[in-house]
Amino acid sequence: QPWRSPGKPQALFSLPAPRWPVECEVIQETIEHIEWVPPEPEPFCPPMGPEQAPDTLGEEQGTVVYHSSAVLQGSCFTCARVGGAPGSLSSPAASLKSPQDTTLLFESRFESGNLQKVIKVGPYEYVLTLRPDLYTAKHTQWFYFRVQNTRREPLYRFTIANMAKPKSLYGQGLRPLLYSQQDARSRGIGWRRVGTDVCYYRGSAGEPPVFRLSWTVRFPHDGDTCFFAACYPYTYSDLQRYLRALVADPVRSRYCAVRALCRSLAGNTVYLLTITSPGSMAGKRVVVASARVHPGESGGSWAMRGFLNFLLSAHTDAQLLRRLFIFKVVPMLNPDGVVVGNSRCSLAGRDPNRAYGTALPGSFPGVWHLRAMVQRVLAEREVVLYCDFHGHSRKNNVFMYGCDAGGDGAGTRLRQRVFPLMLSKNAPDKFSFASCKFQVQKSKEGTGRVSMWRLGVSHSYTLEVAFSGSTLGGRSSHFSVEDLESLGRLLCDTLLDFCNPAPAKLQQCLAEADALLQQQMGHEPGSGGSWSDVSPSELESSTSGSDSSVSDG
Repeated sequence: QPWRSPGKPQALFSLPAPRWPVECEVIQETIEHIEWVPPEPEPFCPPMGPEQAPDTLGEEQGTVVYHSSAVLQGSCFTCARVGGAPGSLSSPAASLKSPQDTTLLFESRFESGNLQKVIKVGPYEYVLTLRPDLYTAKHTQWFYFRVQNTRREPLYRFTIANMAKPKSLYGQGLRPLLYSQQDARSRGIGWRRVGTDVCYYRGSAGEPPVFRLSWTVRFPHDGDTCFFAACYPYTYSDLQRYLRALVADPVRSRYCAVRALCRSLAGNTVYLLTITSPGSMAGKRVVVASARVHPGESGGSWAMRGFLNFLLSAHTDAQLLRRLFIFKVVPMLNPDGVVVGNSRCSLAGRDPNRAYGTALPGSFPGVWHLRAMVQRVLAEREVVLYCDFHGHSRKNNVFMYGCDAGGDGAGTRLRQRVFPLMLSKNAPDKFSFASCKFQVQKSKEGTGRVSMWRLGVSHSYTLEVAFSGSTLGGRSSHFSVEDLESLGRLLCDTLLDFCNPAPAKLQQCLAEADALLQQQMGHEPGSGGSWSDVSPSELESSTSGSDSSVSDG
């Protein structure tokens, strides 16, 4: 039942604490961070090649200073409770021997945290192991952990020893994020990019291969509490706080209903927002958007927040969008994965974005109920667009994947390319049309994008936001939270362009998309050459482009 219907009196909105698998220990402290935008764009660091990889002491020569109890591989999810494991907590971190002991104190047993083990191999050098996605032995990419007992003078080196992917933006200038509590309190500074000598390289020989991420850093203060993260964290509790403020707002809650789409395996609510102007719904088309099916792709949540902020604002374009459309938005499809700090999977131990075609409601409730909701909507209305917000760890900039199976006419195939082309014009310093792909590969049949397209949503896209930043428009710098949120507004601008009854912009983009495809085929402009009988795989390079690891699917 809706907690809030557009135009109806406000209802009580309760926010239960996150539920965790009973195997997970959880500290009681609440972890929150201030928001901050750096005054200048943060540049990429000069990348180091594998030949410059540091010589790290053997882990067997070091001392274990943190070891969080691991969930046994091969086990499966059974039950969950608020606060995770019952009883008193263990002490995974080594205790300090004296006030002069400079050993860092590590912690990751909080919402979205991920760090399993730390070995101290030198006075200021640590080798870290990430925890695989729960109930799997793989998908190590997302990290988020706390360090205490810092010293300002020394140069520290951290090496994550079990990254899963052969290629990474860390090899192209991406830097980790650092948050200092002292700087947040005294100077109002939040997450910032840090790290010198950032290197991504293959670790020890063996199968499957593992890869290492290494960086050096100086902490800003003695005795500080700091955090490192792969991308700006956005937790399930962050979403709940956002929704609580939304429901309590007498203006925005008039045109936004918040209800439960379903419950996750752990019993966390998967929220569904319905946004439209109150009054007659006759003739309104529908736009569906979702995010965080992959929990380690937190940039998707910041883009989603920008999308919601603009859509719920008093801006004249936002008012027009609410009059024209009904928006169905699922801001966090995989809350369990977000809570426990997974990179890719839900508590079913599988990637939910490969399960749309076969999903059972009991195993993948979020994607099953989203697909069922879209089916119900399609029986009554046209769904003009589906957009699933993701993050990408191997390609810079923002781009989209669409659906061109090759069997349709040239006009239909061109229209698939119009929305991303329009978005590239609205966001020339962030969005790369050249990076977009439209091939429907067999391995992607279980994704949200392809599943919605098969249901009859003619314009169905995955929005990919780089973990790093932009190389466009003279930029060579990381995305800030402000950059990520601006993508949501730009998506709204593009939706108005795309659905504009005046055909000028649409015709211009159709002609431009046709010229680009002619160019790809090697035809001279205006030569009249045809590409319409050419398959999407021939139009694009053979690389899949997806951010899935080799073993997914």
